[in-house]
Amino acid sequence: MDYKSKHAIVENRVKRLAFACLQAVHHNRNQLKDQLLMSSECTSVPAVILLEALVFLIDPKLPWVCKVVGYMLQKNTFALLRDIVVTAKQSTMDRAANRELSSLGHVLILIASHIGQQPVISTNIDPRWSFSIIASHVGQQPCTCTNIDPRWSFSSHVLTIPFLWQLFPHLKEVFAVSGMSKHYIHQMALCVHGQANVLPDDISREFPGYACLLGNVLETAVAALSQPNSSFDMAIDFAVVSAFMLEALPPIKSSNRESKGDSSLGVDEMVIDEECVEEGMNVDLEQQIINAIDPRLLQQLVNVLSRGTSLLSGSPKDVPQNREVEAVGAICAFLHVTFDTLPLELIMTVLAYRTQLVPMLWNFMKWCHENQQWPSLSSQTAHLLGDGPGWLLPLAVFCPVYKHMLMIVDNEEFYVQEKPLSLKDIRGLIIILKQALWQLLWVIPMKSPNAVKSSTIPSAHKRNSVDFIQQRVSIVTSELLAQLQDWNNRQQFTSPSDFHAQEAVDEVFISQALTENSRAYDILKQAPFLVPFTSRVRIFTSQLASARQRNGPQAVFTRHSFRIRRDRIFEDAFNQLSVLSEEDLRGMIRVTFVNELGVEEAGIDGGGIFKDFMENITRAAFDVQYGLFKETADHLLFPNPGSGLIHEQHLQFFHFLGSILGKAMFEGILVDIPFATFFLSKLKQKYNYLNDLTSLDPELYRHLIFLKHYEGDISELELYFVIVNNEYGEQTEEELLPGGKDIRVTNENVITFIHLIANHRLNFQIRQQSSHFLRGFQQLIQKNWIEMFSEHEIQLLISGSLEGLDVEDLRHHTNYAGGYHNEHYVIEMFWEVLKNCSLENQKKFLKFVTGCSRGPLLGFKYLEPLLCIQRAAGDASDEALDRLPTSATCMNLLKLPPYRSKEQLELKLMYAINAEAGFDLS
Repeated sequence: MDYKSKHAIVENRVKRLAFACLQAVHHNRNQLKDQLLMSSECTSVPAVILLEALVFLIDPKLPWVCKVVGYMLQKNTFALLRDIVVTAKQSTMDRAANRELSSLGHVLILIASHIGQQPVISTNIDPRWSFSIIASHVGQQPCTCTNIDPRWSFSSHVLTIPFLWQLFPHLKEVFAVSGMSKHYIHQMALCVHGQANVLPDDISREFPGYACLLGNVLETAVAALSQPNSSFDMAIDFAVVSAFMLEALPPIKSSNRESKGDSSLGVDEMVIDEECVEEGMNVDLEQQIINAIDPRLLQQLVNVLSRGTSLLSGSPKDVPQNREVEAVGAICAFLHVTFDTLPLELIMTVLAYRTQLVPMLWNFMKWCHENQQWPSLSSQTAHLLGDGPGWLLPLAVFCPVYKHMLMIVDNEEFYVQEKPLSLKDIRGLIIILKQALWQLLWVIPMKSPNAVKSSTIPSAHKRNSVDFIQQRVSIVTSELLAQLQDWNNRQQFTSPSDFHAQEAVDEVFISQALTENSRAYDILKQAPFLVPFTSRVRIFTSQLASARQRNGPQAVFTRHSFRIRRDRIFEDAFNQLSVLSEEDLRGMIRVTFVNELGVEEAGIDGGGIFKDFMENITRAAFDVQYGLFKETADHLLFPNPGSGLIHEQHLQFFHFLGSILGKAMFEGILVDIPFATFFLSKLKQKYNYLNDLTSLDPELYRHLIFLKHYEGDISELELYFVIVNNEYGEQTEEELLPGGKDIRVTNENVITFIHLIANHRLNFQIRQQSSHFLRGFQQLIQKNWIEMFSEHEIQLLISGSLEGLDVEDLRHHTNYAGGYHNEHYVIEMFWEVLKNCSLENQKKFLKFVTGCSRGPLLGFKYLEPLLCIQRAAGDASDEALDRLPTSATCMNLLKLPPYRSKEQLELKLMYAINAEAGFDLS
């Protein structure tokens, strides 16, 4: 037959025959289900005969292929194929044993690749069947197939089948590497932009169609994005489509969202009403999605998007162009939804250390900030942001990734090499973060978490509403700013005031901050660094005063008096005070000292003796010789990991000491106890990271940094995920991970190893001691009170100001007794001598007279009681004037003889304060 003259008849018969073959398989699919996945070699099997006939009729080399495929598409062929494949999944055949291309898979490849219009295939495809899918249009006119309705497309009906690639591994390869994925993902992106629901009914509630589609697309994404023909536009489409489908997922059950020390990872728990959460997906489907978003995918996506822009190389003076805006919008939408849906630890590590995401986003944000113009991140993120500001999504992604990066960046990289951002850029970043945070917490009206929680919006949309994104950004921005403040406390690279919001310094703000549920109160709770330190101390002092006042009326009836032997002060105090309730501890406590002879010391405790008791108990209990605490190389205290080897009751002792420190702060008594920063962080229930190790174990820190930058093969060093503890000559080996003794440290897992070593030394070893200390401390000092302050600031609350002594302020708040007054000639000489002293001697004087070398944070107005200078020696005889000045630190009392000359006064005073002579309990 002459095809050219009879082509209409031929095409009509062929297309009807082809569809009849498919229809026959579909109609009899239940009876043929065990044959549907058989290879073409099974030539006697009915299903194979029909499917192979179809393969022959739609061979790309035949001239009628477009007419045949077009006709079949009009008959909703992919819907029929979906039914056939779903039935095939029920087969009891051993699929693993069948590695040949199945006839059904061949049909899918031919039809899908024809519609995909992709003439190029990878040379890696099996040569036994690659010939049959070579482009159909070589040397011919362009395809005349009609455009298919998205509701009946390959994407809607075939890609939504659960675990499609397990059934058709050859189809997966063709889809990924031939460019088919580019075509179909673009079609999906068009549907997303049009907000069209084109998916068929779900196979079951366990297998939502969009989730199955997402799992199948994600599994091929790495290969697709790795192809030479992978384009910027394809990466944009992939990010938008994936973000849209991820957003629709219910919370994934197998997601382990608990990350030590990182509250931002569990943001969703604050706003999602768990009762409204949809029934969970199939666990294997969840795992498919989780496993597919792997390091390679994240690297490929960020790389393709970044190389398609000037974000890593452009001048910061340039305004971002459309491609830059598109790239940032797509990657931020994808990662924001990913952060909220999937486990984060691995994702964050890859993004922080194996991609250029941080510099890419920083350059974009810097450009926008310097030009005072934040462009809308295109219509691709409209379903997420709505009318939200353009900086919202970039910050939602940048902040947690950069925060994660800072956990492992070492001091050399941050301060000297200035990686990954320069210190100048970090100063600019602080300004951007501070402005954004103030907008979110003070300017932009935002629903409270409870209002969002009570909403009837489906959970997936609830997690990604503008209110939710604003809340998330306010949290991750707060956490990053707090972390940058910690770096600044270690080694100052910017003024501490750069973290303050100028609007948070007036009296109105401070008064509102004392009222619960006010905006100022919320700011103080979430972002205290926005408020200047002195303002926060005033607020803290007011909170303590209110708490003491609440206990005041009951104090008369609940006063507790204790007899304490000076030579057994810790044991007596522990036995008597540790049984007090929280309410009793907040009340009045009075002490009577018993000397070495068993005789009560004279004097009535009006508060001064109790202060003396507090100074002595802390001096004894925190002494490293007692074995509860150890010292770092720079003489800072932290719990002794081996305290249990010395004291059987060590955990009860730590609870008691926590309450003692809390009592000192509660009563406004300064105690000169220098704590290590990594221990003070435990009062805020924070985790410590690598850089805190410099204080505890500088040698171990150097070894870990050496490993981090080791350029050779780390596995040759024969290190394993174990650590050896050595306490008082007793060596024990602990695994850092289950089975750690058999896990070798390699270049791939060395960052994890470094994290775990630092975590073991800084957190795990002292976890019990710290936990009991914290419980005792929180009996008197509420968690929200102390969370207003950084670790550096908490030390100031405990021990007072580190700054130089303000002599004029001290003089202005000093009382006199025994005939002295402010204008007395001895007093005039005294203040002149003290003013001319070195800072070191001024601190020694303060220690001599008050028991602490640091003054109150807000000035000597807050010294309790005020300093008093009393005349010593009733006469001015030579014998009396030969005496040294003495002090009673419990009452902040200086007993000063009436020396005749400034030189004599200076000589006697310097001798007394440097020899620590003359302690006298009056």
